[in-house]
Amino acid sequence: MARPRTFDEDRVLDQAMRAFWLHGYEGTSTRDLCEATGLDRSSVYNAFTSKHELFRRALIRYTESTTAAQTAILEDGDRPAVERIRALFARIIDDEFTSRGDAPSIGCLGVNTTVEFGGRDPEIALLLEQDAARRLETLRAAVEEGRRDGDVRSSRDAASLARYLNAVTAGIRVAAQGGADRATLTSIAETALDALTAS
Repeated sequence: MARPRTFDEDRVLDQAMRAFWLHGYEGTSTRDLCEATGLDRSSVYNAFTSKHELFRRALIRYTESTTAAQTAILEDGDRPAVERIRALFARIIDDEFTSRGDAPSIGCLGVNTTVEFGGRDPEIALLLEQDAARRLETLRAAVEEGRRDGDVRSSRDAASLARYLNAVTAGIRVAAQGGADRATLTSIAETALDALTAS
């Protein structure tokens, strides 16, 4: 009979997620995961079967959390759509500086994983594709609402603008990892907003 787990699985996933986020999948050893989670090697493998499965679970936890936060901002009916998109950029920029303190930004685990895996792992690629689809849908809906309100004046279709905004958010995170300051990131965001609202 299997012994019951004596640890908080959500806490362990959060700690493993942070290790993967800091060092990448390949750069995170089993020893790193044991140190991060406080579990011994056998406990990690008994609970999660493999490093890959632990990473997959941590990535799901990360994407669900970050996408839910984005969705909450973009579906906030108390603000005009363009202001919601502006608020999303502000949140992303704030997150970059909150997460790093005095250290370099660790960026976005989703973006980092896309770059590291490059589509070579079908299971991880599917998770990232599904997450991107959810984010793109909320961006597209916000753009369409902004167009109905008259604030979004770009002639591009809503789906193309959603993909553009999604790429800008990824670019902001990568720029932050490269050491860009808040003023630079804010300028990137404002330029993207100008592209939406300029006639």
